[in-house]
Amino acid sequence: MNFFESIRVSLRALRANKLRSALTMLGMIIGVAAVIAMVGIGNGATASITSQIQGLGSNLLTISSGQSNSGGVRGGAGSSDALSMTDVSKIPIDTAVKAVSPVTTTNAQVVFGSGNTSTSITATTADYALIKNVTIASGRFITQEDVDSSARVAVLGPTVVTNLMGDANASVIGKVIKINNVPFQVIGVTTATGSTGFMSSDDMITAPISTVQARLIGKKTVRSILVSATSADFMQTAQDEITTALHKAHKIPEGKADDFTVQNQADMLATMTGVTQTLTMLLGGIAGISLLVGGIGIMNIMLVSVTERTREIGIRKAIGAKGMDILLQFLIEAVVLSVLGGGIGIALGYGGSTLAGKALKMSTSISMTSVLVAFCFSAAIGIVFGVFPARKAAAMDPIDALRYE
Repeated sequence: MNFFESIRVSLRALRANKLRSALTMLGMIIGVAAVIAMVGIGNGATASITSQIQGLGSNLLTISSGQSNSGGVRGGAGSSDALSMTDVSKIPIDTAVKAVSPVTTTNAQVVFGSGNTSTSITATTADYALIKNVTIASGRFITQEDVDSSARVAVLGPTVVTNLMGDANASVIGKVIKINNVPFQVIGVTTATGSTGFMSSDDMITAPISTVQARLIGKKTVRSILVSATSADFMQTAQDEITTALHKAHKIPEGKADDFTVQNQADMLATMTGVTQTLTMLLGGIAGISLLVGGIGIMNIMLVSVTERTREIGIRKAIGAKGMDILLQFLIEAVVLSVLGGGIGIALGYGGSTLAGKALKMSTSISMTSVLVAFCFSAAIGIVFGVFPARKAAAMDPIDALRYE
């Protein structure tokens, strides 16, 4: 019997037991679908985190006050007031550093007419827009002149406009709003980014740092300093220059802990990507266990099938079928069940990851490599777990098989 004849006989045997074949494939379907869905969601999460971190700004470094010992307790970033406007001037603008912008934040109640909302106020300088890739939908961003003159001007996020006016497209340029009862003139509205949750750039007001310090906070606090490196290649150079400059400015002795922290966007991105990839592999591995369970299920059903078809095997051997023909037939049956289950599982996994992505409001990504690996792994499971039943069938003595009742 040639190979194609073995395939024909195997398929005929599977069609004769449709329900059993479908139930046998179920383990493979669930296993492959789970793996594909987990990989798709994991890749989507990685892409989403990467996009969010990159959206924080171009080649961004963030300097935060903190890491100082206070009463024997080491503070975290932002836990002390180590940074000041003087530090901003100490950071050199050169081949490694493109722009520097101090930032301080506070929450405030904002009122316009009968509308009011509670939102975050970001106090900064003109270079903030360059560093954070802020685009203006209408009006303009704050300028250095606004900062120098402590102008009471504000740039609103589209969510703030909606909360105050009831319409994101309402004309607000030139209008006067009150932030904690202090009047500010609206000079611009930022383009919607679609960000949500804590510190959303859409639900935020940007104002000159000098104005916010004097009018809203009452002290010259600098929460953090944002620095944009000229390119990704100069990130480490810029970080080293910042550390050296602030060491001198703060007069930190050799061997003493820094009272500031410099966070590198590239390091943050690498760390978060590594975490999500590890979680993806872990979840994929857990889901992959069900593939082994599916393989064991195929082997068990094939063993039952061999026992039930003992007389059939004896008849075939009696009329000339060789042991290799019998082995090939049962092995093909196992592989067909695995491959069909894998194919259906891939389709269900793709659909499941897409639905999960829509529910979680993020994109999912399934590479062709993942699909091919899942498909090949399904075939391999069919071969591995189908060999034992196939060899058992091939090794049967035709006389004993014909006597079997």
